[in-house]
Formats: sequence, C-alpha cells, structure tokens
Amino acid sequence: MITVQRGHSLPPYGPQSLILPWFVEGERPVGEDFLAGRVVQLNRKAEIPRERGLPKTPVPTARITKSGVEGDFNRYRREEKHDDPNMAILIVPLEVLSALNQDGWPVRPGDLGENVTTSGLPNDEFRPSRRVRIGPVLLEVSKPCDPCDNLYQLSYVGKTRGPAFLRTTLGRRGWYCRVIEEGTIRTGDSARFEQP
Repeated sequence: MITVQRGHSLPPYGPQSLILPWFVEGERPVGEDFLAGRVVQLNRKAEIPRERGLPKTPVPTARITKSGVEGDFNRYRREEKHDDPNMAILIVPLEVLSALNQDGWPVRPGDLGENVTTSGLPNDEFRPSRRVRIGPVLLEVSKPCDPCDNLYQLSYVGKTRGPAFLRTTLGRRGWYCRVIEEGTIRTGDSARFEQP
C-alpha cells in the first residue's frame, strides 16, 4: 500500500526522487472500487538507430492503436516478435516499482520499458484474458513480460548487477496486453479491471 502526501517522495528512490502525483495519495480504495486505479505515467521511446526501447520517456498523452502506442519503438517486439499484437502495450503497476525500490533498485516509471505505469491495480490481479479499461481504451492481458538482458543497459544495473536484477524482476516486469478498443489516454485517466 502506498500512502504519501502531495509533493512528497517515497524513499529510497536513489539520487532522483520519484514524486507521486496527486491521484496516488491516500490508501487504496476498498469495496467495489478495490480494483480501480489511475494512470501515473505514460511512456514511449521513438526509434533511434542501434538503440533499444528502454528506458522510455514520459508523455502526457498517448494514442493507442492495435499496434501499440503511436510513436513508440520496441526493437525486440519489432524484430524478434514481428510486431506481435499480443505485445502491443506493456503495463507495470507503480506498486511494483515501489517494491523494487525497497529492494534497493532505483527503478523509475518507464525504466522497465512499460508504456503505462498505473497505481491501484495490484500486480497479483493481472492474468491472461483479464481486461483492463484505461480511459476510453480497452486492453486484454495476454501474458507476463519476462525480464531479459536488455535491462542491463539501465545505468544502475549494468552487466555486473544484471543477473541479480533479472532475478529480482522475475514476476515483476509487467504485463503485455493486446488492444481491443483504440483511443487516446492521458496521465491521470482512470484504470480498472473490467468485470468478466
């Protein structure tokens, strides 16, 4: 559970503090809103020759199509998976990043290559075929994202600490989704699991 006051950070986040936006203040809702949350950050990275698709940088809005986030490039998805629509969007809950920070890894939103960082959607509630509504967009979870050695390029990981980071992120790298309904989403949009 994440509880912070507006404008305060949760240590330990390394040299750059992670400032949580207003909509992750307070405690997680209970009752019928238990599986409802918000978009904390949207991320994408343009294609740059010879570069991988992470870390991704924040953007205020993102157009979501069946292929993923417009303007986003993921070399692995493009070259190895031939733009697999089951890997169109990657979601990582902020609570996972917070747990990784508590384990001593200064992971920030976008570092794991996710397109959408959420708050309030528990990682253990994601599973294949579960649908997630983010603003006007409907996604369907297809599979977990396994950690890979592309994560070694993060400045706080590198080759020496890479194997330990991969072990730490196993089961916590996020969830790939296919796009069911396209649209434009914004930071702060609601995010919730759809009823089966």
